[in-house]
Amino acid sequence: FTMGGFTGLILSMAPIDIQMQDTYYVVAHFHYVLVAGSLFALFAGFYYWAPKWTGVMYSETRGKLHFWWSLISFNVTFFPMHFLGLAGMPRRYADYAAQFTDFNMIATIGAFGFGLSQVYFLLFVVLPSIRGGEKAATKPWDGAEGLEWTVPSPAPFHTFETPPVVK
Repeated sequence: FTMGGFTGLILSMAPIDIQMQDTYYVVAHFHYVLVAGSLFALFAGFYYWAPKWTGVMYSETRGKLHFWWSLISFNVTFFPMHFLGLAGMPRRYADYAAQFTDFNMIATIGAFGFGLSQVYFLLFVVLPSIRGGEKAATKPWDGAEGLEWTVPSPAPFHTFETPPVVK
C-alpha cells in the first residue's frame, strides 16, 4: 500500500501524469493500492479471526509461508509494470512490442506464483482449519481484547445469554 502511495505522488504531478496516462505505470499503481490494500487486509483478518470462527488453530508455519509467497510473487508481478509504463507500454493492448517482452515475462511468472499462493492458502490453510485440528484457545492472541474473546471458540449460537458487564 505504501508503494502505491509513493507512485500516486508521482502521478499527482500533471506533467508526469500526462505522460503516464494509460500506461502500465498506472496499472501497477492501481494494483499496489487496491490489491495490496484490500486483499492483504482480508488475509490478515482471516489469520486473526479464523480461530474464533472455526474453533481450530491453523498451522502458523503454513500461514507464514502463504504470506511470504504472496508478498514476493505480488511484487514480482506488479513492480516490473512500473518500468513497462515508464518505457511507454500502453495498457489495454492484446499485443505489445518486443521491447516489453522481458518485463512482461517476469510479471507473468509472478502472476502465476501469486495465483498458486492463493490455491495453497485455500487448500493448506483454510480447508484444514475448517475440517478440524488443534482446538483453539478462547483467547489465542496476546492482543486479543474485547468481549468476543471472552467466549469459547467457536462462539456459541447465543453468544451472551445475559448481557455482559462492560467496564
